[in-house]
Amino acid sequence: MISYKHRFHGRNSLRFVYANGKTYRSTFLAVRIAINSRTTDYRCAVVVSKKVSKSAVKRNRMRRRIYEIIRKNEAEIVKHLDIVVTVYSDQVVIMPANELEETILKLLQQSQK
Repeated sequence: MISYKHRFHGRNSLRFVYANGKTYRSTFLAVRIAINSRTTDYRCAVVVSKKVSKSAVKRNRMRRRIYEIIRKNEAEIVKHLDIVVTVYSDQVVIMPANELEETILKLLQQSQK
């Protein structure tokens, strides 16, 4: 899990990213990124809808896997970014860890160009 200072607090923060962010999409998930000059660190949220999986256990497992990938690679993330990762497929649960990590890092690199 990422630390408290790297998490979103309240819905208005997410609303800012959805209104002003740019989306980078792959087959199973999308990353929406907005530059936020009011923060000194990056913030991240993972959104998994009930449409993706009815099971809360699977949704939470997807969230934990993505948060861990972001935590491990936080040195590569540029400061002042708000990141929202949205999962669109339940294949993320069974996807190999290295493949999921490659996908997320590729999307983050695309956003920082």
